[in-house]
Amino acid sequence: MQYSHLIPPRGRVLDVASGAGRNATWLARQGFRVTAVDRDAGALAILANLAPDIETQVCDLEQGGWPYSGKQFDAIVVCRYLHRPMLPELARSLVHGGVLIYETFMQGHEQYGRPKNPEFLLKNNELADVFKLFLKIVAYEEGLLQLPPNPAILQRIAAVRTTA
Repeated sequence: MQYSHLIPPRGRVLDVASGAGRNATWLARQGFRVTAVDRDAGALAILANLAPDIETQVCDLEQGGWPYSGKQFDAIVVCRYLHRPMLPELARSLVHGGVLIYETFMQGHEQYGRPKNPEFLLKNNELADVFKLFLKIVAYEEGLLQLPPNPAILQRIAAVRTTA
């Protein structure tokens, strides 16, 4: 929510790994045109029934190619999902001036719960290191960013595409 002001009014937003659509629903209520993608067809069906104005697409982003090649969005939101091969595609799928808002778990979180597998935990500064090659970083945080009752070790980034 904190960086949604960077998205142009009525902008096209892609919610990656949207699950039941908490972020997609909030964004749609703010007037953005939202596409929610997830591999869980059941979750997307529930979302489509609750919010018919949100476009949904069932897709396993870890199998096959990036389904949005050649498409661009005013914003991409990713929350608590990590598939490293997809990261450069996210940057390329933003229009000039488009914003990436990304939050997920990092190393150290395993002491608080899942995920524990290092494949799903970012290394220190990983989001900043990856996206500084493609985007202008507007904000970056990492560490214990969610307090009890559900503490979490996270990285968060808001970054804007400044190249065409």
